[in-house]
Amino acid sequence: MRISETILAGALFVLGCQPVAWAQELNGQRGLVPPRPIPGIALPEPEDGAVGEPSPLAGGRAIAPAPSGPVAHTALPLAPFSSARDALKAWMRDSSAGDQAGAVRALEFAASRGHLAAQFKLGRVYASGDGVPVNDLKAFEYFSKIADENADQIPGTSDARIVASAFVALGGYFLDGIKGTYVKPNADRAFDMFHYAASYFGDSDGQYNLARLYLNGTGAQRDPRQAARWMKLAAEKGHAPARAVFGDMLLRGGDGVPRHPILGLMWLALAREGADATREGWIVERCDAAFGAASPADRTAALALVERQQVAGRGARR
Repeated sequence: MRISETILAGALFVLGCQPVAWAQELNGQRGLVPPRPIPGIALPEPEDGAVGEPSPLAGGRAIAPAPSGPVAHTALPLAPFSSARDALKAWMRDSSAGDQAGAVRALEFAASRGHLAAQFKLGRVYASGDGVPVNDLKAFEYFSKIADENADQIPGTSDARIVASAFVALGGYFLDGIKGTYVKPNADRAFDMFHYAASYFGDSDGQYNLARLYLNGTGAQRDPRQAARWMKLAAEKGHAPARAVFGDMLLRGGDGVPRHPILGLMWLALAREGADATREGWIVERCDAAFGAASPADRTAALALVERQQVAGRGARR
């Protein structure tokens, strides 16, 4: 049975990550700030004598050697597959059989042939240590390669969703840096990564993380109103943490954000409904606490809005 490239790429993306519309303005105020130009994605240069000297790119930029280079992957030599397609079939077979080392070798080959989904999945593999030792620098380099070479993907496509997720992953690495490497904490670069994923690709993870930066004043001047707008965008896409935070912002009000307790309860209830109780227990706790403190009238009105949202969602899926 032949396996299409679309199915293979889809399988990689579903296993490797979670899946530009502007928000409706709050109370007639100014809309979101416009998207910035494509940020420079070139990796920071290693210090003198560091493993992986930078190589020149067009325009004088320099990045660390691509993860497909010999320095990056001496532990797992590339398997002799005939093509990227052949390697992806082997990846699916080895993954199903529990052969993680074989699966990684297959992904390495497909990534070295420029397969976008394979490059992203490898970034996730090295970030999580799924079948290999955790190596955040390798993950960072894969995500950087994706962002550097694919920043102008047409939004809404499967490839664009992969690229957007790579930008979000880079934002996280720039926020904290990678200890013991040339990747240092850089809040401004983190802001650029999240902003580009949020504005150009309309990515809900990017919007949520960008909103958090505005809330905390990290990489940008603190701006709760901008935070609320970006959080609303992500919430409308079904992003559970964004729904919880946006609901809490509306419940509390202040800092230029209007107080709407019923809408706040509605968003918190929707967040609880879509939350992963294992990883996002804080959403369940926040929702339960808010409903416990609310008046009976507000609870009833909020739950009526939740039911209306659910009915509308079911109708849209038909």
